[in-house]
Amino acid sequence: MKLLYQQSPIFVYGFNYRLGSLRRDIEQLKNERVLANAVETLAAMGYQYCLSLADNETLLALTAVPVAAALKEAGDARALVFQHCHAESAVLPIEPDDKIGATRNHYFAAAVMQELKVDHLPYFCSFASGCAGFLSLLIAAGGLFSDSNEGPVICVMADSRPPMESPGLPFDLLRERILGSDHSSAFVVGHEKRGYRLLGINYYSTTRKLVPLVEIVKRTVDMLQNLATELGLDLAGSDVVIHYPNIFPDTWKMVTRYLRLPKVEHVMDEISERAHCGATDSVISLSKWHRGEHGRLHVVVNYGVGLHLGVCILREH
Repeated sequence: MKLLYQQSPIFVYGFNYRLGSLRRDIEQLKNERVLANAVETLAAMGYQYCLSLADNETLLALTAVPVAAALKEAGDARALVFQHCHAESAVLPIEPDDKIGATRNHYFAAAVMQELKVDHLPYFCSFASGCAGFLSLLIAAGGLFSDSNEGPVICVMADSRPPMESPGLPFDLLRERILGSDHSSAFVVGHEKRGYRLLGINYYSTTRKLVPLVEIVKRTVDMLQNLATELGLDLAGSDVVIHYPNIFPDTWKMVTRYLRLPKVEHVMDEISERAHCGATDSVISLSKWHRGEHGRLHVVVNYGVGLHLGVCILREH
């Protein structure tokens, strides 16, 4: 599915994020018996550390900080859109003394808004897009504008792994060889001319449980080239920055190589220091790589369970 935004200018800006404060290396995780993969396997993927919520931290408190910053940056926000990879992150746990189910649907989005004393704003939530949440949020937020005079939308992403005692899941994914970190982030989508202008999105989904990496390479290259053609962009004649998630490093190297772009910057940011921060990976690298070089093209690649693969093209403003 291709979505083009050339006729309705939308800008993405105000990137804020916060990560878990508890830093552990993979040897520590091995000693705590919370890894599915061997240390050598994760190290070969580029991982050295992951970040988790400390005992005195909650995902709610972690998320409130970037959301507050994004709300301040936006001014008069008209809506909020939340995204989670883990369904457990979308709803707060039922309170232990609840015998009637009164806290059963205590939505995380509403709890964050209550924490920040924000009310009377529409809010929406999704968790079915996995770590492709940055692009799914752009699609959702982009659909909330009908004219150029409407206020901005706040997009929020937050995830922490389920407690180890229930259901007893490891910190990493065995088959995919992915080590994740607890994270939260927020950004603004609106008409104010700043940050990055959203030009287009190409998004693919499949219900297959496993997609060969060679297919991911081919689809990513084809999806980006097709999107650029639809937008009338000359990637080969442009300065291009490609933002990849902190997973599958060899796969993304092949994508960059097969694109054959003469002026390209391949970005995988701090994979050894913070592992994979879900959809927040995109927020972190976009916040760092904006250099005020008007017209430079940025490609964001997302891949998430579900399965979802997406690319978008942004123009630096």
